[in-house]
Amino acid sequence: MNTVQQNTLTELAKNHPLLKDSTLREAGVSSMAISRAVKAGTIIRLTRGLYQHPDAELDENLSLSEVAARTPKAVIVLLSALQFHVIGTQQPHSVWILLRQNAVKPRITYPAITVVKSSIDEAFTLGIDIHDLNGIPTAITNPARTVVDCFKYRNRVGLDTCIEALKDIIDRGVKPSEIMIYAKMQRVAKVMQPYIQALV
Repeated sequence: MNTVQQNTLTELAKNHPLLKDSTLREAGVSSMAISRAVKAGTIIRLTRGLYQHPDAELDENLSLSEVAARTPKAVIVLLSALQFHVIGTQQPHSVWILLRQNAVKPRITYPAITVVKSSIDEAFTLGIDIHDLNGIPTAITNPARTVVDCFKYRNRVGLDTCIEALKDIIDRGVKPSEIMIYAKMQRVAKVMQPYIQALV
C-alpha cells in the first residue's frame, strides 16, 4: 500500500466508526490497499464491504447502522424503531426493515433481519427521519409513524405490542392528529381510532 493511500485510509477509519467500501474507493483507496490494511490489522472487516477501525467507539445502534450501510434503500421500522426510540418494552432479536414490494431480500446473515414490504410510495418518505448512526445515514420511522406501522403489521408484532406502544407515545404527548396522518396513509385509521379514543 502506498503512503498516500495508507494515510487516507487511516484518517478515514479514525473519523468514521463504520466505513463502507464505496467510501474508501471514492477517496482513492484501492481494493488491494483495503485487503492489505485488513491483513495488517489497520481496519477490521465486519462483513462484505463494511469495515471499522480497531479502536472505534461504536454505540448501541451498531446493528442498525450495519444493516443501513448494506441496504441504503431500507427503512428501519417496527420493533427496531420502537427500541431505537425507547418505546415500550420490546427487545427485538433481529433488525426490522421495510423494503419496496418488488425488492429482493438482502443477503445478510448477521445481524439477523426481518423484512416487511410495502407498495405505498409515501411509506418510504412520510414520517421518516435520517439519523447518523456510527457515521452511516440511517432512515428510521419517527415515533408516531412507528406505532402506526405496528398496527398495520399487527399480525407480525402482536396487538399487545401495538397497544403498549400507542399508550407510551400518547403519554409522551404525541398528538392523536399526528398519529392519524400516518394511520390514514397506512390505511389503519379505522383500526386505530377506538384505541386512540380509549387512551386520550
